[in-house]
Amino acid sequence: MKKILYTALLSITLTFGLSACSDWFLDKEPQDERTDVVYFKTASQFKEYTAGFYNQLQGWGSPYGGYAAFMDVATDLSGYLNNIHNDVGHGNILVPTTDVRWDNCYKQIRTVNILFEKAENYPGSQEEIKQYLAEAHFFRAYNYFFLLQFFGGVPVVTIPLDVNSPELYGVRNSRYEVVNLILQDLDHAIAGLPKETLISSADKGRISYHGAEAFKARVLLYEATWRKYVGISTDFKGSGGPVTDQVDDFLDEAIRLCSEIIDDNLYSIWNHNNLSGMKDLSYRYLFCLEDATTNPVGMTKESNKEFIIKSVYDENIKPGNVNLNQTVRKMDASRKLMDMFLCSDGLPVEISNEFQGYATPEAEFLNRDNRMKSIIDMDTQTAVAKELKTGTSGYGNKKFVCDARANLKESPDYPVLRLAEIYLIYAEAVCERNNGQITDEQLNYSINKLRGRAGIANLTNALVDKIKAGTGTTKSKGEVMLDEIRRERTIELYMEGFRFDDLKRWGIAENELNESRLGTVVGSSVYPTTFVDASGNATSKYLRNTYIWGEEQIDTQWGKLNCVVIDGKTNFNFSRSNYLWPLPQQQISLNPSLVQNPGY
Repeated sequence: MKKILYTALLSITLTFGLSACSDWFLDKEPQDERTDVVYFKTASQFKEYTAGFYNQLQGWGSPYGGYAAFMDVATDLSGYLNNIHNDVGHGNILVPTTDVRWDNCYKQIRTVNILFEKAENYPGSQEEIKQYLAEAHFFRAYNYFFLLQFFGGVPVVTIPLDVNSPELYGVRNSRYEVVNLILQDLDHAIAGLPKETLISSADKGRISYHGAEAFKARVLLYEATWRKYVGISTDFKGSGGPVTDQVDDFLDEAIRLCSEIIDDNLYSIWNHNNLSGMKDLSYRYLFCLEDATTNPVGMTKESNKEFIIKSVYDENIKPGNVNLNQTVRKMDASRKLMDMFLCSDGLPVEISNEFQGYATPEAEFLNRDNRMKSIIDMDTQTAVAKELKTGTSGYGNKKFVCDARANLKESPDYPVLRLAEIYLIYAEAVCERNNGQITDEQLNYSINKLRGRAGIANLTNALVDKIKAGTGTTKSKGEVMLDEIRRERTIELYMEGFRFDDLKRWGIAENELNESRLGTVVGSSVYPTTFVDASGNATSKYLRNTYIWGEEQIDTQWGKLNCVVIDGKTNFNFSRSNYLWPLPQQQISLNPSLVQNPGY
């Protein structure tokens, strides 16, 4: 941490964020000429300083290792991209010398702690800077939650350190102490932040009361399920546990917070499927929404009431400045994701009479969840990928692709947390809290609103009975219901950075991540699959010999069918010790009191 502190002391500047339709992101005078003598004396200066915190939010310019690393690459749902997460995906994680996530989180925590220190000597009323202190509490919680997800328990620092601070050589706090700080900070944030309706148009994009509530609900569900399914099995040696497990308390509070957000009706699902030009692709255009030219019905960012917390971008003032279109198009979906999309009757492909099979590349898209055609590039699947060239699953991605923008000009807002996640948190928390039981009314109150946009039948208890009977599973009805809620979460939040953490907090990552990554179904002698060559001529051939991992079979309504293997299961060795990342070696060398995570 000492090296981090030196770097932070040298590099901290008063940088400012951005909000569409506002000027609070503009530098009106040279920031590097300011000193404590003239700064932190007025409420507007505190406001200006906290504007710089918004660069800490996950976005296209990610401070946590690059945006592509937060798009589920190398999980069981997607192929690899430039070896991003190749290590964790395969279970081959090595101890790094440094880690940008550790370094940047602690740098950002220090900028927040500086504000708390300066607030103690603020000459005016504390009420004048209440909102800005609340924002600081939010961002400290935000950074510590990242550290918790990556490393588990970490040193808790709540004051700005100098080179002589004894805390530089302190021990790791337990994950439970870190969680307590996160929840306390979020309580302070909730108490001091305004509701969305009270945030002026000039300040839109700043964290709201419900934004802090929503983030707290995320933390509560994460930690409740981690304690339920993982417990202390991944904790570092010497890390203590909680006095009580708090699982039920956390789930109850997550439910309450989600209910308050939903009932206040300040946010809504972005659904314009009723307009003829949208063609059931609201989910598709939500993630590339900029001005009226970026979607077929002329909507602008101002129409988006779904994003509760977002990183704000603008093509002219603050462009994304990443090659977003080309990057995300390379994120091929796996066979597993393709078969997770339900048919329009709400049933999985293995039992639905609406499923049209795999005989042609077009067939499996028929009568399916709207999100399938919103996420998967059908043009790629039904043209180039029919030849099944080596290195592709056959399923190109188009989520986040902004066709209306040139490369490096793509500038949609980044969805840090949206209402869809609140519906999903609510349903999962209710189901977990009640041993798999959730009423149809509670499902209609939450995730069925997402299924409505997706064009699939509501999830009901009767439908779960049908799924249980049709699949012949030995699982209980409650387990099947939970599986369907998890399926909904997986599809809705695909590429938004949740999959690794979800698999880990459910305690199933070692099962799901050690499977082969499969691509397109290529059929068998009794179920031939038709492909088309580059000239458009029908052929039953594909470049079989270019797939070094060969083929594997999946169970279908038509018996066992072959799929190409993109990455064979012998390449995977993910274990429970990989649930957390190792602490960077540089930090342990600088502070021998830090204990490494088990397994490294």
